[in-house]
Amino acid sequence: MAGYILRRLLLMIPTLIGIMAINFAVVQFAPGGPVEKVIAKLQGTDIGATDRFTGAGADLGGQAPDQASGEAITSKYRGAQGLDPEFIKKLEKEFGFDRPPLERFGLMLWNYARFDFGESYFRSISVIDLIKEKLPVSISLGLWMTLLSYGISIPLGIAKAVRDGSRFDVWTSFVIAIGYAVPSFLFGILLIVLFAGGSFWSIFPLRGLTSEGWGAMGWPERILDYFWHMALPLLAMATHAFATTTLLVKNSFLDEIRKQYVLTARMKGLSERKVLYGHVFRNAMLIVIAGFPGAFIASFFAGSLLIETIFSLDGLGLLSFESVINRDYAVVFATLYVFSLMGLVINILSDLTYMWIDPRIDFESREV
Repeated sequence: MAGYILRRLLLMIPTLIGIMAINFAVVQFAPGGPVEKVIAKLQGTDIGATDRFTGAGADLGGQAPDQASGEAITSKYRGAQGLDPEFIKKLEKEFGFDRPPLERFGLMLWNYARFDFGESYFRSISVIDLIKEKLPVSISLGLWMTLLSYGISIPLGIAKAVRDGSRFDVWTSFVIAIGYAVPSFLFGILLIVLFAGGSFWSIFPLRGLTSEGWGAMGWPERILDYFWHMALPLLAMATHAFATTTLLVKNSFLDEIRKQYVLTARMKGLSERKVLYGHVFRNAMLIVIAGFPGAFIASFFAGSLLIETIFSLDGLGLLSFESVINRDYAVVFATLYVFSLMGLVINILSDLTYMWIDPRIDFESREV
């Protein structure tokens, strides 16, 4: 097992390099960039994702200097015609674009290996501090959503499998079909309209993880206030995930229940509970555990992006989206690196959980 884990950890290195290299190459051919972003801001033609970014041109005098001579300047940057070439060179140096792409990529990998992510292009804060600032929101959404959806889906899926075809199975399937069909963001809007002061009741808050004065509260009040703020976002996110996981659990258990070893166990006189949880459970849960890493990581970005926007929660999903739109590549690549590293580590933990549930799986004899 130790050898397998070591091989997987070593394999993470070329995997991370490959992920970063592909995305770095895509960015090189993508239209626009931080230099064009600053130029557009200075000329008043920029339309960003938000108004929370400040132009890096402020460090260079706040506005672009006029062209020293009357000669026309041909620039590789759109909208840079008529600007002083020295100003453009200063912008390139500030963003690191005065170096060849391969040198920039190698320097980025070296810095990331030491968890040195530099500073945001358009915010006066280091990237690591920016990630730390947004991390509590994403951890809260991702962790609680995953625990909530799995905590409900697993027992419900087992109950549906045992009662397959019953009235309970039919009615719960109807509810699950609605949850599967309705997107999380649309359900979130419905919850806001109903319970967050939209058109009916104003029961739950709509912004942030905690209320003002949270630090002065006692611990019981803090916990209640925290979950009061998290109730609607978690409910909106967990609905779709809950429906998907429940169907997965039910189908997996049905497949196992119909196998020969289950019939043999029953013929030996084992109780239904012993058969279900002593034999079927660990086999049926393997496929459920296989989907855990993807569900967990998706909840940090893809699943939480729209929810963070709707409920005004400033987390990593919203940060990554805004950074892509605003061409803040320092934040884009740092969050990509963090998400990729988390995904690879969780995949290894998932394999170890496989072995814990079913000792028959021998990773040591497998090729990575």
